[in-house]
Amino acid sequence: MDPIRNPFAPGAGTPPPELAGRDELRESLRISLERTRLGRPAKSAMLVGLRGVGKTVLLDRIRMDAEASGIHTVRIEAPEGRSLPALLAPQLRQALLRLSGLEVAKDLAIRGLRALTGFAKKLKLTYQDIEVGYDYEAEPGLADNGDLEHDLQALFEQVGLAAKAAGTALALFIDELQYVEEDQLAALITAMHRTEQRQLPVILVGAGLPQLRGQMGNAKSYAERLFDFPEIGPLPEAAARQAICRPIEGEGAVIERDAVDRILELTQGYAYFLQEWGSHTWLAAKGSPIGVQDVAQASVQAVVALDESFFRVRFDRCTPKEKRYLRAMAELGAGPHRSGDIAACYGAKVTSLAPTRSSLVTKGMVWSPNHGDTAFTVPMFDAFMKRIMPGDDWRE
Repeated sequence: MDPIRNPFAPGAGTPPPELAGRDELRESLRISLERTRLGRPAKSAMLVGLRGVGKTVLLDRIRMDAEASGIHTVRIEAPEGRSLPALLAPQLRQALLRLSGLEVAKDLAIRGLRALTGFAKKLKLTYQDIEVGYDYEAEPGLADNGDLEHDLQALFEQVGLAAKAAGTALALFIDELQYVEEDQLAALITAMHRTEQRQLPVILVGAGLPQLRGQMGNAKSYAERLFDFPEIGPLPEAAARQAICRPIEGEGAVIERDAVDRILELTQGYAYFLQEWGSHTWLAAKGSPIGVQDVAQASVQAVVALDESFFRVRFDRCTPKEKRYLRAMAELGAGPHRSGDIAACYGAKVTSLAPTRSSLVTKGMVWSPNHGDTAFTVPMFDAFMKRIMPGDDWRE
């Protein structure tokens, strides 16, 4: 098959050729966004799920849908080691500058920019990584107390008032929210609560690993009433089949049913893995129809590609102790696993492993579905760990 015509797109956040199985959620969020614009009650949403299920792709598609309807948006990714104020300030400045270009919202948007100046200058003492341009002088007493929770509320109010005057809404799209520290997450939740109380058109659509739900509940007890938490998982069989078949058919080719069945079995319906197997199967096939033997040949290359990129980049971030812990988990299978069972795998004490487990949770490698349980955040990571650390040397 012509590699130039390969329709599949494996990559971090790369839009797939067919966004299958997500229409219902997209429509639900479209309604929430439109209700927000009208000043009607609407819940913000947190998309939660494992790595490779397509949260980032979905987040970006929903944002595109919102912008196409005239809603103002900002897009942020929350990496480890960056403060939330530093991430928000430049994006809110851009949003306010856009709103200031509309005559009906100009005065309120300029006041929002004054609030942003006070916010950034005062919080710079606490969060040294804040870097943002100052377009107007600060207004004394407006978002400049130096307390993040209080000042972020005031700033969001000003942004919301400007958006309301413009007859639009501001939608914040924030990816990897599980990396935001608890006090900063609490401030974000409080600010969103305040805009909801004042019926201002500001909405948050976030995405993160499964532990995000618990993190937000710990940060503010009312978070679960303020947000919806749709779980993004593997695609249902019909949608997964569609994700493979339609791109191929769009190129005028055909894939046999048993070949699709085999891809679905190998990928377990995970969106990223479907793209990886689809891409390598296309490259392996000599022509149409694409058969199960092409999938078998492609699987070797797909596993190698995943090991070298998707899995390896996460493995390399771990310390030797953390790798050993992950290998013990893998020995027990896909999981989740009890802490005592993991420790028993290599003769360790459960209490001695608590710091290692905590570090892995912080890095987003594992999470706790239930008290005392530990599970991988990356699908099929157990099989990778057995490939990368074969044998029993890790036990010693």
